[in-house]
Amino acid sequence: MGGSGDDERPGASAQEADGKDLFRLGTQRDDVELRRYEYPWPEPGTRAEKRARRHVLYWWALTVVSGITAAVVYLAWPWQYVPPGGGGHTWYVLYTPVLGLSIGVALVSFAFGFIVLVKRFFPEEQAVQQRHDAEHSPAEDRATLAATAAEAANASGLRRRSVFTRAAGLGVGALGTGLGVTILGGVVHNPWDTTGLNESAKDTLWRTGWKPVAGETVYLRADSGDPHEVILVRPEDLGAPGIMSVVPFRESERDNPEMLSKARHRADNPATLLRLPPRTEVAPKAGREGMNVGDFYAYSRVCTHLGCPVTMYEGRTDRLFCPCHQSMFDLREHAKPIFGPATRALPQLPIDLDESGYFVATGDFTAPIGPSFWELEP
Repeated sequence: MGGSGDDERPGASAQEADGKDLFRLGTQRDDVELRRYEYPWPEPGTRAEKRARRHVLYWWALTVVSGITAAVVYLAWPWQYVPPGGGGHTWYVLYTPVLGLSIGVALVSFAFGFIVLVKRFFPEEQAVQQRHDAEHSPAEDRATLAATAAEAANASGLRRRSVFTRAAGLGVGALGTGLGVTILGGVVHNPWDTTGLNESAKDTLWRTGWKPVAGETVYLRADSGDPHEVILVRPEDLGAPGIMSVVPFRESERDNPEMLSKARHRADNPATLLRLPPRTEVAPKAGREGMNVGDFYAYSRVCTHLGCPVTMYEGRTDRLFCPCHQSMFDLREHAKPIFGPATRALPQLPIDLDESGYFVATGDFTAPIGPSFWELEP
């Protein structure tokens, strides 16, 4: 087969010739006329052919490097959160971009390599097919289809150029390794397992600044706007109905401006202390016994929809409102959402009074704060 589709490619074996007969038979039965069928490299082994082959291999070599890089980044890169200014913050910021770039380059380079392979090594074909009703036996159809596929492999030189097959397999393997590690990594390793970690490394979505550590008392500190001002809260500081923004405070932080500021600016710390009107009936809920002090309740200030601050309180109906997307939470039902896009109740903060009459937190929030995600139920 040459320019007209009737000449044999140089060096074709007898087995290939038999396959070409089936290939011709398949085109005839499908009423296909090959107007042009030209091999890109009629003489194998030329310098131009080797150069084109290197172009394909370069792309797939980049696939291998990028796929392995993605796996190494996922497994070894320091991904734990580091606040701005802290040692290693730059590495933390670069984790997601480098991981995404590695996977993206692996996918794109493999596709580009395949495109170059098709454009530079597959025959250039121009065919015309007439409309017809197929009346061939399934066996003939299978044989001619297999012959057509074999002809494409022979014509492109994939069987002769086994380096392409090996390179493509290596690229797919590396790409699959990178994708597989990132997809299955969270299944193999539990990201919330804090066994053996120090206290700062144990901070996850399931743990906030309200978590008592080493038995130290955690007070409710009024958020006055001054990051260094310490105002502890008593019941008489809040009228009914009333609302107050609070953050955690420990006595060990009193003379440490950095820690005082951090407690106020940490995203999962803000809470709302509420005083409901007298004789408000709150529906009982299993596991919430003893988490309030009379008419005083405390909930996360972070909306469970998209993380906006829930700052509006309607004392007449005992409801909290999120001003961003109008989610509404019923305080008589333990901050259950009753309107808007939020689907999960605001996590409750268990509170009590110490011997001096100040509010203290007796534990962390009842659930992870902020927007819901796939591991959480409403």
